[in-house]
Amino acid sequence: MSTRRHPPKRGSDAGLAPGSGAPPAHGGNARLAPGSGARPVCRSSAWVARRPRARAGRVRPAALAAAVVVVVVVVLAGACTADRSDRPGPPPRSAPGEATWQRLAPAPSERTEVAATAVGKVVYVAGGFRADGATVPTVEVYDTGRDRWVPGPDLPVAVNHAMAATMDGTAYVVGGYPAAGGVSRRAFRLEGGRWAALPDLPEGRAAGAAAALGGRLYVAGGVGPGGLAASMLVFDLTTNRWSTAPGPPTRREHLGGAGFGGRVYTVGGRAPGQGNFTAAEVYDPATGQWASLPDLPTRRGGLAAAATGNGFVVAVGGEAEATFEEAEAFDVRAGTWWALPPLPTPRHGLGVVAVGTVLYTLAGGPRPGLHVSGAAEAIDLAPLRP
Repeated sequence: MSTRRHPPKRGSDAGLAPGSGAPPAHGGNARLAPGSGARPVCRSSAWVARRPRARAGRVRPAALAAAVVVVVVVVLAGACTADRSDRPGPPPRSAPGEATWQRLAPAPSERTEVAATAVGKVVYVAGGFRADGATVPTVEVYDTGRDRWVPGPDLPVAVNHAMAATMDGTAYVVGGYPAAGGVSRRAFRLEGGRWAALPDLPEGRAAGAAAALGGRLYVAGGVGPGGLAASMLVFDLTTNRWSTAPGPPTRREHLGGAGFGGRVYTVGGRAPGQGNFTAAEVYDPATGQWASLPDLPTRRGGLAAAATGNGFVVAVGGEAEATFEEAEAFDVRAGTWWALPPLPTPRHGLGVVAVGTVLYTLAGGPRPGLHVSGAAEAIDLAPLRP
């Protein structure tokens, strides 16, 4: 069963909530340990128009290491406001030729603005828009070991732009835009093959990023009832309660996020009237403070991100005047960015998850605005950490 929500307009600001144009927050940021690449946040928000490159050819499932792809990345460095004195960092390193994309079995339904999370070796892709603009509760499950899709239990409500994460082997889906309008406060976790309701979020939240660390679920950035969200929402598994924490210093929506090594990472994103961002920021729950990281090399919003088991936070896709094929990996250990081979099917509003060292991209819009896809592609980042 599906319900209908007015579809987003076509173009680079698709899916933006009216009145959500609050400016990025300003102020000092905590510093990371030496060698981590921390620096003041670039508050420049002008995005650079780009021409889409030719898409990569089809790679058969058994030929993950068959093609060597040379990637040329241009660092997009818009002017920054006065609170930044340093210059843009060096261009990202190109990934070894062994790191190549593999096309997988497509999802049964074509959707965009989905939420996705991995539990063990299976991936749950939840909610989103259909091609006709209907918001759906659909959940489809991808088995990474068998390259096979099966239906999953529908969400209790139809929602798009929701956030998802996995905590203690359980899938969680929170927030989003419900078909009836507004910003959802609902939250669910998968128990015994059914979605069980959690306590409501302290406030509605959509188009943000979710990450799970140390028995807590963090929801960073995105849109709240009054526009761009200032606080981060935190669910404690032990107490079964929500609380709030400081949000990312650069307020934005349609950003990517992931948890790794006890920290929450946020990358990219956008804000109404300001365009796309290069902001990359990290939150340390132990100190309750945020720090800035070297900028995302390609300025973009509408992307998604995940952290691989070998220590890379990978930002994939996005949209401006066209969809982005860029896939860029932040090396948590070295504090530097890698340029991966171009995504074979450039998309925004996609799901991105990691299983071990393999990154999976699922569904999403192949063109800006309301367009849908069932594309599923993967790349193994093991060659980046031999």
